[in-house]
Amino acid sequence: MTRYTHKSASIDRRDFIHLAGLGTMGALVLGLDAPVGAQKQPNFIFMVSDDQGWDGLSVQMHDAIPGSKSDFYRTPNLERLAQQGMRFSAAYSPSPVCSPTRCSLQTGKSPAQNRWTKASPILTAADGRKLIPPMHGRNLSNGEMTIAEMLKQAGYTTAHYGKWHLGGGGPGRHGYDVHDGNTGNRDAARHVDPNPVDIFGMSRRANAFMEENTEAGKPFFIQLSYYALHYPRNALESTRQAYLNRPRGDVHRNVNRAAITEDLDTGVGMIMDQVEKLGIGDHTYLIYMSDNGAVGGGLGVLRGSKGSLWEGGIRVPLIIQGPGIEPNTFCDERVVGVDLFPTLCELGGVSHPLPSGIEGGSIASLLSGGSSAVERPREELVFHFPHYQSEDDGPHSAIILGDFKLLKFYETDDVRLYDLANDIGEQNDLSKDMGEEAMRLRERLEQYLESVDAQMPVPNPNYTTGKSSDFNGDGQIDFQDFLEFARAYGSDEARFDLDNSGRVDFADFLRFVQDFGSSGN
Repeated sequence: MTRYTHKSASIDRRDFIHLAGLGTMGALVLGLDAPVGAQKQPNFIFMVSDDQGWDGLSVQMHDAIPGSKSDFYRTPNLERLAQQGMRFSAAYSPSPVCSPTRCSLQTGKSPAQNRWTKASPILTAADGRKLIPPMHGRNLSNGEMTIAEMLKQAGYTTAHYGKWHLGGGGPGRHGYDVHDGNTGNRDAARHVDPNPVDIFGMSRRANAFMEENTEAGKPFFIQLSYYALHYPRNALESTRQAYLNRPRGDVHRNVNRAAITEDLDTGVGMIMDQVEKLGIGDHTYLIYMSDNGAVGGGLGVLRGSKGSLWEGGIRVPLIIQGPGIEPNTFCDERVVGVDLFPTLCELGGVSHPLPSGIEGGSIASLLSGGSSAVERPREELVFHFPHYQSEDDGPHSAIILGDFKLLKFYETDDVRLYDLANDIGEQNDLSKDMGEEAMRLRERLEQYLESVDAQMPVPNPNYTTGKSSDFNGDGQIDFQDFLEFARAYGSDEARFDLDNSGRVDFADFLRFVQDFGSSGN
């Protein structure tokens, strides 16, 4: 079995940039600024959508699961991309939310290692939750080597269009020659019909960059971080009207979301058409993926949505088309967003060692039809979300090893185990039946988090449940309340779970006994 292993040697950012400059000068001295016909290195166009679920395209992402495509949205250009390329049925975003994924795509490191695990404001003790989530990074460090900086040393020109959302002075300080600035979601809000959330403007700017560098014979890397599917009400009115007249699906029914999805697809089509027009398809890779799962998912095949580590929060569409990729093919190997960093470095001919701490492995062999597993520094995939966002989950982490996935919930210290090969919807918890496997994965998860010094939630000293033992609300905690409590004992009924442990158990009984006979007020 042939596996790709990246080098273990490392180089710091300052030395790297110095060497990159020498390499670029050497290339110029040797006359390597070749015309178009002599270009050897492939171009890369990386398109990232926002909040688009695994089943959010009219492309079936798993050949054996009809529900892995939308029953309402239309994405004809992404269908075309899939027919020309490879679909990854088990692709994962590094995080269930935005900025941590984007940081990981730039650095090739997990959100846990980056210490950037949340995108929005953090709760404090004053918020009254059982745990206090950790703080997170708000600026991409200048000490981190980005994928753009790696490719630049190999002679690439680089561009970033759309949503940056990583602070740190913007893309220009992190290896991008051309960019839209230090942007975030709000920069999209002003763009309405005829340029919804700047979809078409971004594609036009990318197309101009593509043409300029093709004429100059320079290999290029473009990242298009589309704002869509944010601000779905900004969709083209003509697209929205078309969906008003279409039958709604059982899973997808929202007209505005359908319209912005199709508008985004139109923007992707503009990029694909330009590649064909310029005649560079034989040496250009087009990569399309989402930053995390859909908002308010969980109605389809997958459980969960954005902000959770259930499959619906992290399994995302990934389609890659390019040289050597067999058209209309599927790959069932598990891949994750951090794999793209070493993949592009390998395909782009980057000669320097990868930065230390890279957690992804190259999927180049998979693109050429290979069947060997992706070789990463660690065999397991770990996802860490020590925050409150999905109300039912609280802070939690997950680990996938082989076909088994374990989730650990920090409020209750409970774990759940699933066999993804036979239960992609995560409905059958095996943690009790397969206790040894659950313990093994729990230990692997905890060892990983310790090894990267992951930030963890801590107990809130100000926490009180705020729940009353006066279950019938008559102002007195008495025998009638006891009867109701006894009926619920052993269940997960939230109003009887006085300590919010996830289960009505003996600890709740002790709390009830303490309250018995007192006023319910």
